[in-house]
Amino acid sequence: MNIEQMQRALADRGLYPEDQIDGVWGNLTEKAWQALLAAFDAKRIPTAKRSLAWGARVSRIFSDRVVWIAEQLGMPEDGPNWIMACMAWESNETFSPSITNMAGSGATGLIQFMPATAASLGTSPAVLAAMSAEDQLNYVYKYFLPYKGRLQNLGDVYMAILWPAGIGKPDSYVLWDRGARPTTYRQNAGLDANKDGAITRFEAVAKVQDKLEKGLKAGNRGVLNG
Repeated sequence: MNIEQMQRALADRGLYPEDQIDGVWGNLTEKAWQALLAAFDAKRIPTAKRSLAWGARVSRIFSDRVVWIAEQLGMPEDGPNWIMACMAWESNETFSPSITNMAGSGATGLIQFMPATAASLGTSPAVLAAMSAEDQLNYVYKYFLPYKGRLQNLGDVYMAILWPAGIGKPDSYVLWDRGARPTTYRQNAGLDANKDGAITRFEAVAKVQDKLEKGLKAGNRGVLNG
C-alpha cells in the first residue's frame, strides 16, 4: 500500500477528504492517521509488544513511519530495526534531519543524502535539512523504494545506502580493494578491520551491527504494539 492507497482507505472510513487524495503525506494525512490510531487504541485490543531499536530516541510518529516503510518494502519482521540501526549509524545516533558529514561531502540527514542523491529525489540537502525528522522519512522511503523486495537483512539495508552493488551478496564480498579501487578504498579505509587492503561487506556492516545491538538495549529501545 502506497500513500495514495492509504489515503483512499482512510477516506473510505470517513477519516480523509476524498477530494484531497494526492499521494503526499501532509497535515491531512497525518491527522487522519492519528485519528485511526486513536480509534484503534480506544478499543483497547491487547496486542503483542515488540521492541524497536533506538525507539526511545524518536517520536511515536517516527516509529510508526519506519514500521510502515519496512512493510512497504517487503522486509522481514526485523526490518524496522535494521532501518533504525542504519539511521543511527549514519546520523551518529542523533536521528537529526540536518546533521551533515564531517568530512565535507555535503551529505545530510538520516541516511546522509548526498547532493546528487537528493537531486534525483527531487529535493536538495538544504530542503532536507529544514524538514522535521518525521517528514524526511518520506525521502528515506523514496530512496529505498527501488530496492523493494531485496532488503532481506541488515547488510542489504546498509548496502543500499553505502554500495548498492553489495545488496544480496555474501559477507565475504569485497566492496573495494586497494589495487582495483584505490580512491574508494582510501576513502573507506577505516572499515578495513584486518588491514589486508580489501574491505568486505562483513567489515562494512560490522559497525552498523554494533548500532543495532546498542539500539536494542534498555534505555534505547522503544516498544511497538502489534
